[in-house]
Amino acid sequence: MSDATRDPERRTIERYTANERTNHWLVAIAFILAAISGLALFHPALYWLSALLGGGTWTRILHPILGLIMAFAFALLAVGMWRLNKMEPRDWQWLRQSRDVVNNREERLPEVGRYNAGQKLVFLLAVACMIGLLLSGIVIWRQYFSMYFPVGVIRLAGVVHALCAVILICAIVVHIYAGIWVKGSVGAMTRGTVTPGWAWKHHRAWFREKIHATHSRTGTD
Repeated sequence: MSDATRDPERRTIERYTANERTNHWLVAIAFILAAISGLALFHPALYWLSALLGGGTWTRILHPILGLIMAFAFALLAVGMWRLNKMEPRDWQWLRQSRDVVNNREERLPEVGRYNAGQKLVFLLAVACMIGLLLSGIVIWRQYFSMYFPVGVIRLAGVVHALCAVILICAIVVHIYAGIWVKGSVGAMTRGTVTPGWAWKHHRAWFREKIHATHSRTGTD
């Protein structure tokens, strides 16, 4: 079933393709492992987390590799979703009506496309943090690169790396909470489909686009 078609028997709409879901979960797994190893290396009080990755030596070895896997997988995801996450006038209006968002008064909000303003901001923040983590991570990767940079640059990169990591972890926590808060969102990323009712309630403009694309292809009104 293509991305723009609806299954009349199961009454579902495809929201994410198999490739998109696989990419998403690859990024998610790499992020969790990179976060665990990074926190273990960040502070002695969190060093016990290194046991989850086989001890301190393996944690130090795996952390930069996990970071590269996460960055590469996220880059593929970002390329495909960049156009869909550009802020539009209706997104700024959505943000100005944050009280309606929090109180689930979605009938008062502007119609939402495939992603709402909150999702777009998390995406853009993740892009910025990923870039910061990648560049600073290369500088502080002692085994291969740190000998090419002065001590001052390495120290600054360490601060940038930690700051980007904390911001990204907080952003992902918000992302997970929002996914659980909006019932059906997690199922969309596991099954790949949503019901027409869910699409109409939470992403009405996207729902209209899907139906229009289906009718255009089938030649129906």
